[in-house]
Amino acid sequence: MASTLLDKGIGHAIHPSTRGRVSPRGTLGEAGRPRPASLPSSNFPDGVQSRASSWRNGMSSPDPLSPLRDSIAEVDRALLELLRRRMDLAAEVGRVKAASNLPVVVQDVEDRVLGRARQHAEACGVSEDVMAEMFQAIIRGSVERQYRVGISRREQRGERVLIVGGAGGMGSWFRGFLELAGHAVDLADPALGNLPHAEGRFAGLQKVADLDAYAAVLVSVPLGRTAQVLEEVAARRPRGLVVEIASIKNPLSAVLARAREQGVRTLALHPMFGPGKSFYEPLTFVLATQGDPAAEKRELALLLAHPYTKLVAVPFPHHDRLMGWLLGLAHLSNILFGATIAQSGVEPEELHACASTTFNRQAATALSVLAEDPDLYLDIQNLNPHRREVYAATREALGQIERLVEARDREGFQELMNAARRALTREP
Repeated sequence: MASTLLDKGIGHAIHPSTRGRVSPRGTLGEAGRPRPASLPSSNFPDGVQSRASSWRNGMSSPDPLSPLRDSIAEVDRALLELLRRRMDLAAEVGRVKAASNLPVVVQDVEDRVLGRARQHAEACGVSEDVMAEMFQAIIRGSVERQYRVGISRREQRGERVLIVGGAGGMGSWFRGFLELAGHAVDLADPALGNLPHAEGRFAGLQKVADLDAYAAVLVSVPLGRTAQVLEEVAARRPRGLVVEIASIKNPLSAVLARAREQGVRTLALHPMFGPGKSFYEPLTFVLATQGDPAAEKRELALLLAHPYTKLVAVPFPHHDRLMGWLLGLAHLSNILFGATIAQSGVEPEELHACASTTFNRQAATALSVLAEDPDLYLDIQNLNPHRREVYAATREALGQIERLVEARDREGFQELMNAARRALTREP
């Protein structure tokens, strides 16, 4: 993250006039609570102090909370102005970074900002976690602002692109992404057939007269239909790239091989996110390479003309095994969590009333998975040829945990947890 107002100290970020007068510990206020020295009364908007003092002095009011709420509203307005100024500074940093090709996210800088926030938590009368969460949100805003600036400064060299399945979730995402990258985007989707005619909008692939008019045809249709649509596109021998974005590649291997034999330039891309992903944060794509990885990455360079894309090349045969663990197991464990809870007989109200932090985090992740399209998630499980390997490993891990627990094997259980942690964190 950029060096902005917060990088000079939290007190300075709030108001420059506090320079030299900030005490991390603050001073004691009402009921012995620390009053943050970094927020002197002179920095409050006009009228805030007088209204708060009037309330404390017992002035009559139909609603004793009203003057306090008015004061809070004024402080909020002052905070919003400071946040605007901070985001303006973040934009300036973004311009410098974009011009110098520097990374937006600098973890040690963010850690220092959060460390200072935690130091001031006691003075503000809140926990360190709450203070860190507030500043993490500010950091996310600053990072997004820098990304927006970087994208706006990119070189505009747009091409014409056709998205088959452009009215769907990922099709719509790619439309916005490609237009942001400077491309002109046409859509072909049966769902458009019920809408008034518009230029560049087609009610299906068969309605597109000339595929050679496009530098790329991107196939974004349900997994079960991808092979058929690829066959239809390849049969027309387009001169441009043909890019499919399916989550599982093995069912497409034959049609992709035939297309390449016919001289059609096909690429197997996999965006590692869903249609809710922001354009203004790192975007990871996995490229399942069928030929020379460097050459295939170069072919995609213009299409993915975005300063913060990360394109990771893996051999085509390895893609689905990798996704068996990254997608298959991740989905499976969350679906299994919810399905197991459903068999508990405990009412949801009681579960959430007594829930631990770990349960709440796991439940939130599981719910995000369970809210997705069941057809898609079934296909991701069913069509992956490596699913049995994942399922077998899952059963073996559960059996090992059961054996260690039944035997009260503390040393073995500790080693299991250590090995699991190393697998997730790349610890030596």
